[in-house]
Amino acid sequence: MTPRLDVIGLVVSDMAASLAFYRRLGVAVPADADTAPHAEAVLPGGMRLLWDTEDVVRSFDPGWTAPREGERLSLAFSCDSPADVDSIYADLTGAGYRGHLKPWDAVWGQRYATVLDPDGCSVSLYASAA
Repeated sequence: MTPRLDVIGLVVSDMAASLAFYRRLGVAVPADADTAPHAEAVLPGGMRLLWDTEDVVRSFDPGWTAPREGERLSLAFSCDSPADVDSIYADLTGAGYRGHLKPWDAVWGQRYATVLDPDGCSVSLYASAA
């Protein structure tokens, strides 16, 4: 199984302001997303761009703190199964990469885990829990 880059996630302090910026760049974001805590847009080629408010991130990662500047980007890789999330997380952390959130069953129906790349960028692994 080879993980596939599927999602680029942004953590935002002001959802409406962020969505306005990306809409100006041509990203088709639903009009009613400005007040939502989470928003998604499918990009050409099928890649998805997601926005989550800081409160959403803190809901599953209580220790998360907003960076002073930049560094609000995360990558997410789709895996074939919940077992793949666990094994890929174990492989990466076993190779010395720093785990951030151990695999867990998220309330939104996915098996989810997060590791940090060598520069500290958040890289999530997920699969449908069903």
